[in-house]
Amino acid sequence: MNKTLLGLATALLLSAGVANAVDYKLTVPHVTTTDGYNHQSLLVFKNFVESRSNGLIQVDIYPSGQLCSNARECIAGVQVGMFDYFQTTIPELGNFWQPVGAFDLPYLLPNDRVAECVYDNETFIGDIRSELLAKAPNVRLMAISNSGGWRNIATTDKQVKIPEDVKGLKLRTVPAQVQQELVKELGGGPTPIAWPEVYTALSTGMVDGTKNGIVDITMNKFHESLDYMILDGHSYMGGAWVFNDNKFKSLPDELKQVVVDGIAAQSQYLRAYPKHREYEAYEEFKKAGGTIYNPTVEEKEAFKSAAEPVKASFLKSTSADGQKWLERFENEIKACEAKIQVDYDIQFN
Repeated sequence: MNKTLLGLATALLLSAGVANAVDYKLTVPHVTTTDGYNHQSLLVFKNFVESRSNGLIQVDIYPSGQLCSNARECIAGVQVGMFDYFQTTIPELGNFWQPVGAFDLPYLLPNDRVAECVYDNETFIGDIRSELLAKAPNVRLMAISNSGGWRNIATTDKQVKIPEDVKGLKLRTVPAQVQQELVKELGGGPTPIAWPEVYTALSTGMVDGTKNGIVDITMNKFHESLDYMILDGHSYMGGAWVFNDNKFKSLPDELKQVVVDGIAAQSQYLRAYPKHREYEAYEEFKKAGGTIYNPTVEEKEAFKSAAEPVKASFLKSTSADGQKWLERFENEIKACEAKIQVDYDIQFN
């Protein structure tokens, strides 16, 4: 009898332990498919956080717009505590704090290495976090990673090589002022179209091209309509990952560290993914009959000069705070370029 009672008591204690093993649940929605890199990166995050927390944290991922259909809805859910973690874009953050739009201005970031150096500076990210929390309470910026490489101009019937070639072309853009003004300054017609409708817009001739990364283009079969691309690299597609601030602060420090380290692991995946997939994507684009043009240094400078009014327009539409943050961003870029140059100098000796 005593053995039976002891066994029953032990079983009850074990079952209670299992029931209480998960101390924190993280609800993580996203609006893309399970085949996309955002979902795959969240599996990296989930695996890391759940295993490193010994099951104290459970990460529940809801793909394909199950809980919220667009970034604005999802961020609103993060604000009120319905959701805990979500990936958005820098332009979307600009709806809360306009100066962050400086980071989306064209042709400022020159390459991946500089971009990653800038966004790995926790002092820089921490200052942005504080500004954003003041304007969007409870929306805590955790990291700026990558979401698909670099935006390039891709067209259906005309090869773009110089800024003048964009004149008269209707180009699909995201619904962000900076990206739309870039097309205007190049002489084209910006046409904001929702992501699920881009394939149809290209295939029916509603637009003459789009501004996307090569991985997104081939993954979504846009290359069935696109015949030309110029690697002008006008925009680094920074993916901004935000967390419910109250939830993050509720975690004990050792679990906060697990979450931060999990996001770092996720960011490594997101930065590596387009680099890993680019070669295959470019080959797929060319195999479908597409032509890829790599502009000369002079041609790229011409694009940069043509886009200069976009910066002036941004500064005009923001307060002195916009000027301050643009200068801060440019200084961070210069500091990273100088740091990387030191590495070159050491290697070249």
